[in-house]
Amino acid sequence: MTESTAPITILLVDDDADDRDLAREAFAESHLRNDLHCVESGEEMLAYLRREGKYVDPAISPTPGIVLLDLNMPGLGGREALETMKGDPALRHIPVIVMTTSKADEDILNSYQNGANSYITKPVTFEGLVNVVKGLQRYWLQIVELPTDPANEK
Repeated sequence: MTESTAPITILLVDDDADDRDLAREAFAESHLRNDLHCVESGEEMLAYLRREGKYVDPAISPTPGIVLLDLNMPGLGGREALETMKGDPALRHIPVIVMTTSKADEDILNSYQNGANSYITKPVTFEGLVNVVKGLQRYWLQIVELPTDPANEK
């Protein structure tokens, strides 16, 4: 088992302000040292990842090591954003964990077919969310080897 020496940036994509706040609290409760950045839509996620508009400065919008993506958002939703991201050779290496309220078999299958690396149904309690964050921390930040950003290796 490896343990990363430098914390990675995590990008949370969720249109619900309460869910973003709960995620921040769950990260703090789990003692994660990782930098959590939040955006509110699929459009904003793609702008962040592509360093467009207000996200042009990498000091303000570092490339995430993981994206936590909600599916149900207005405008460009998570389903479409996932498909667009995984279709982009410059972005497809970034692992995406779908974290949504949907338990629909169609959403689960579609997410994996479009390149999601994991699919998690959002827990209904804060304690459940903390347990999910601890599980994410253990698996994604301590056990697996994450890819580095190919743009930084040139």
